[in-house]
Amino acid sequence: MYYVSELYIYPVKSLGGFSVNEATVTATGFEHDRRWMLVDRNGKFLTQRDAAAMALLQTAIIPEGLYIAHKHFPEKNITIPFIISGHCTRKVQIWDDTFDAWCYDDQEMDAWFNEMLGVDCELVYMPDTTKRMVELPYAKNNEITSFSDGYPFLIIGQSSLDELNGKLEVPISINRFRPNIVFTETVPFIEDNWKHFTINAIDFYGVKTCGRCVVTTIDQETTVAGKEPLKTLATYRTIDKKIRFGMNLLHKGNGIIKVGQEIKVHND
Repeated sequence: MYYVSELYIYPVKSLGGFSVNEATVTATGFEHDRRWMLVDRNGKFLTQRDAAAMALLQTAIIPEGLYIAHKHFPEKNITIPFIISGHCTRKVQIWDDTFDAWCYDDQEMDAWFNEMLGVDCELVYMPDTTKRMVELPYAKNNEITSFSDGYPFLIIGQSSLDELNGKLEVPISINRFRPNIVFTETVPFIEDNWKHFTINAIDFYGVKTCGRCVVTTIDQETTVAGKEPLKTLATYRTIDKKIRFGMNLLHKGNGIIKVGQEIKVHND
């Protein structure tokens, strides 16, 4: 049997996420997951590929809103309210998708991010009125997602990471791969074959293994980039000319999933 071992939420695309014991499943993924994003002045999304220092900004959800602090200098922090009063709207871009997001139009906020990252950027938010569609032909029922690269969820088996770490000189953390769901099992990469499974009666569908990029080579504590784990993964996880690690998911239904709950895999 398979069980949920870890759950992660990443409120701001490419910034540090946090683990939780339970998470609410919404139409776009976990509640608060990738609902904020940093963009350049042309509205194009930013990731650690553009500014590795994004890894050093740690997020948290507090009653007042979104809290962000520098991992090594916690006195450098900012609190961003949930509700945007007098927000502006602007077009933003992720890959080939262009859609509306809310902007804060807050110069002090922009200045804080610019100081932390050394990049001229601004924070935007995805309201519920924005419906970003999952790409065809992978969508099943007009599913939507947030500011993720393309899908509401990513799942990785702990054994997949364990096998990789057994091949590396220096083991790495799961945070290099930014999963939402981690599970216990004994067969590495068994998630590659999961087409349909349920957690707490919520249906999940494996639709596409996740192609990995250079962000996985950035140490999330130091921002130092190397060749691993892509160098090693390329020797045994290259599929269709891309290095694959983890499974992208669609889902049907809302509710709460918790660490320790059973994952029931179906053969349909």
